[in-house]
Amino acid sequence: MKAAVMGAGSWGTTFAQVLCDAGTRTMLCSRKPQLAAALTERHENPDYLPGVALTPALEATADPMEALANADLVAFAVPAQSLRTNLIAWAPLIPAGALLVSLLKGIELGTCARMSEVITEVLDADPDRVAVVAGPNLAGEIIRRQFTAAVVACAAPSGALALQGACHTPYFRPYTNTDVTGCELGGTVKNIIAIAVGIAVAMGLGDNTKATLITRGLAEMARLGSALGAQPQTFAGLAGMGDLVATCSSPLSRNRTFGENLGRGMPVAAAAAMSQTAEGVASCGPVLELARARGVEMPITEVVEAIMRDGLPVTQAASMLASRSAKPEWYGP
Repeated sequence: MKAAVMGAGSWGTTFAQVLCDAGTRTMLCSRKPQLAAALTERHENPDYLPGVALTPALEATADPMEALANADLVAFAVPAQSLRTNLIAWAPLIPAGALLVSLLKGIELGTCARMSEVITEVLDADPDRVAVVAGPNLAGEIIRRQFTAAVVACAAPSGALALQGACHTPYFRPYTNTDVTGCELGGTVKNIIAIAVGIAVAMGLGDNTKATLITRGLAEMARLGSALGAQPQTFAGLAGMGDLVATCSSPLSRNRTFGENLGRGMPVAAAAAMSQTAEGVASCGPVLELARARGVEMPITEVVEAIMRDGLPVTQAASMLASRSAKPEWYGP
C-alpha cells in the first residue's frame, strides 16, 4: 500500500511517520518546497516539529501530482477551513478508488458540513471510501512514539479495517468504528470545550472548574451527536471522552493554549496568532448553527462564541454559566 498525506503541519507529519512505522510507504506533501527539502534531506520538520528526528523512511515532496500518484490511501491534514479549496485543486490527481482519510477536526464555515461530508461532496466519493482518524492525537507526544490509542472510523467496516492495518504500530493502537458522525463531532466539540478550559486555567480557576467544564462539555457533545444520528457509546470512548480529556488537560493543545491567551486578556486576533491553527475558533459558530437548528442547548459553546464573536469579557463567562437555572444532570438540556 502507498499512502499520501496532504499537509505537512505537525499532525500531518506525525501521522505520516505513524504510517511509515506501520510499514506503509508514505509520501508527505508540503505546500512549501523548502520544507519538503528539509523533510527529505534532514529528516526534520523545522517549521512545526523542530529538533525532532523523523524516520528516514518518510518521503516528502512539494508536488501534489508526485505525492498522489498511485496512492491507495490519501490522508488530508490541512486546516479545516481550507479543505474544500485544496480538494478542488487535487481532485483530478487523486486515484479512483483510493481510501480518503480526514485527519481534520472541524466544521466548515458557511455549510456546517463535517470534513467527511466536504470530501464526499467535492470528490463525488462514495461515503464508504471516506474515513476519519479520531481520539487523543497530540502530535507532540505521538511524534516521539509515546503510546496512544485512536479511532479509525468509516461507514464501511472494510474501510476502517484497511486504515487500521495501515497505521497500527506498537505505540499507535487504532480501534475501528463505523460511527463517522460521532467521531467527527467528538473531535470538533472538544476543541471548543478546551478553549473554555484554557480561559478558566488562565483566570486561576481550579480543578473543580476544569472537571465541570469537561463533563458538561461531554454532555453538550453527546446531545448534539444524538440529534445528528451519532451513536451514544462513541462519546464515552476515545473519540469522545478520550480526546476531550487530552485536549483540555494538555499544554500541548492548541485550543487550550488559545483559551489561556484569551483568559489573560489577549484579544481574539492576537491570541489566534500566537499558535498554530486552533480549529475550535472557526468551528464554534457552525457547531452552534447545527445545535440551534435542532433545538440542542450548548451553553458552554454559547459562552465561548460570545467571547470570541461578541466581545463578552472573560470575567463574565463563569457567572453566565453559573446563573443558568438548576436542572437534573441527565434529563435536562
